[in-house]
Amino acid sequence: MPNRLAQETSPYLQQHAENPVDWYPWSSEALDRARAEDKPILLSIGYSACHWCHVMAHESFEDEETAALMNQLFVNIKVDREERPDLDRIYQTAHQLYTGRAGGWPLTCFLTPDDHVPIVVGTYFPKEPRYGMSPFKQVLEQVEAYYRRYPDEVEARGAALREAFGRMEAGSASAAQLSPAPIERARERLAATFDPEHGGFGGAPKFPHTTALELLLELGADESAGAEGEERRIVDLTLERMALGGLYDQLAGGFFRYSVDRSWSIPHFEKMLYDNAQLLSLYSDAYAATRQPLYARIAGETADFIVRDMQDRSGGYYSTIDADSEGEEGKYYLWTPAEVDALLAAPDAALAKRVLGLDGPANFEDREWHLHRKLEPEAAARQLGLRLDAEAAVAAFAAARRTLLAAREKRVPPGRDEKILVSWNGLMIRGMAKAARRLGRADLAASASRAADFIRTELWRDGRLVATYKDGRARLAAYLDDYAFLAAGLLELLEVRWRSEDLELAVGCADAVLAHFADPAGGFFFTSDDHETLIHRPKPLADEAVPSGNAVMLRVLLELGALIGEQRYVEAAEKGLAAAAESVGQYPDAHAATLLALARHLEPPEIVVVRGEPSEVGPWRELLDEGYAPRRSSF
Repeated sequence: MPNRLAQETSPYLQQHAENPVDWYPWSSEALDRARAEDKPILLSIGYSACHWCHVMAHESFEDEETAALMNQLFVNIKVDREERPDLDRIYQTAHQLYTGRAGGWPLTCFLTPDDHVPIVVGTYFPKEPRYGMSPFKQVLEQVEAYYRRYPDEVEARGAALREAFGRMEAGSASAAQLSPAPIERARERLAATFDPEHGGFGGAPKFPHTTALELLLELGADESAGAEGEERRIVDLTLERMALGGLYDQLAGGFFRYSVDRSWSIPHFEKMLYDNAQLLSLYSDAYAATRQPLYARIAGETADFIVRDMQDRSGGYYSTIDADSEGEEGKYYLWTPAEVDALLAAPDAALAKRVLGLDGPANFEDREWHLHRKLEPEAAARQLGLRLDAEAAVAAFAAARRTLLAAREKRVPPGRDEKILVSWNGLMIRGMAKAARRLGRADLAASASRAADFIRTELWRDGRLVATYKDGRARLAAYLDDYAFLAAGLLELLEVRWRSEDLELAVGCADAVLAHFADPAGGFFFTSDDHETLIHRPKPLADEAVPSGNAVMLRVLLELGALIGEQRYVEAAEKGLAAAAESVGQYPDAHAATLLALARHLEPPEIVVVRGEPSEVGPWRELLDEGYAPRRSSF
């Protein structure tokens, strides 16, 4: 029999609707039962595209014996981290404070029944002992026994956690002097962690760190005319290696979540809307700054992939595409040379294999090939002795690529999470608008406009946003990121084409944040003043997989305040920057988005407004859109 999750909108929760576990969604019903029965809570947080979430589900949550033990000892709650980033943020932080290590998904939290403070926090637990970890059933029994036998220790750990949460809050806005010093330190620290061989920062696993690259691209634009600075070298090498490597889908376009190796060869095969949104924006800007054709191609292909595979007919953008298909991670994307030979004529197969690295050793578990761009078609044709000029070689490879993609689309595809999140849609509206302007593609502006119209129609109610939409149901109070990312996307879209309703929605987002999210000390909380009361109300400042919502909101307030002459927006931004100064000063490279806002405070943005008949405005817009001027906005 399906459990309570069958009625939820989240595809992740619905994946667990047939489990023998007596799952609840996070709800007053579950919390009240835990309190009434004095049963600790087992809180499991994940998302639909998460590979290790699937592994733990198959091993433990689908196992009758394990489920029976969970049901006996705990009240079990499942949460989609994409729908409830407030809960995920709190308990990921608790994991880091308890263990000294970064968390991840699935996040497995055992909570007290009365105040929901963590007893024990972990991530994936195996069914049988391995990886140096205890089996999950043993963990269940030990945690429940610890809760019963040592209540004083549990209470003391909870008190220490609350104290640690309190220390994490940013300082007072009156304490800081704003200067460019942290920008310079971030530049130095990013250069120190740069991988000069493969690009990116640090070793494996390697993430794009898009906001840091955006900061460096902007800093590189400050170099004297014609100079090639260190920032540009870091950005160019990283963007090139990511685009030509396995992080990028060489057939369909779009980026996977991260690389498991240092050289961007083998990815974790999830495709997340937020990654592709940020990288679309970055590659579009990089093309404007450098005029490198590679960047234009990657931006265009990524945008095409999103419109084709991740945009709903209603206009909103879907959240994720799974890493797994047919129970195996990456299976949908892998090839053998024999498969290519069976699909293409011999010369075309030879060309495709040379371009995509299929003529070298297998790079995935020594038996299959994940595609990367080893050579450009002209060079590959020359090496193979094919009598093709550059144009013919490009055309031949493009035809082969289309054939391979068509064949791949006949395979069993990975699952797609068709939940529409305002925050990630805001990021993609910005990316699409940026690509439309940089690439001169009106169709991408139309895509972004459809998403904005969908949010305005379905998710904007009485001056407030609703966070998520699925199957005709809009639900959950919106978070800071929803307002900030949407407003930033709308401002970018206004630079492509003006619509008063988009400005009104951006202003409405700013007003809602100032009214319901503002901290009197400066900056903004992640949840509103009328949100459900949780054990902590975070005010996140550092960037994570997405830029800090605080940082994006500060930048929005500075730009919007300059555009419409609203001084209270500018004052709120200045107060937020001052409140963030201590945190930024300690770890400047972890606050790249805040530094982008700080740069606009120290050197106010240029705002250019062009008014007139369309025939008169067009040439002016083309002139203003030439090149890369990140601190200039034109409307």
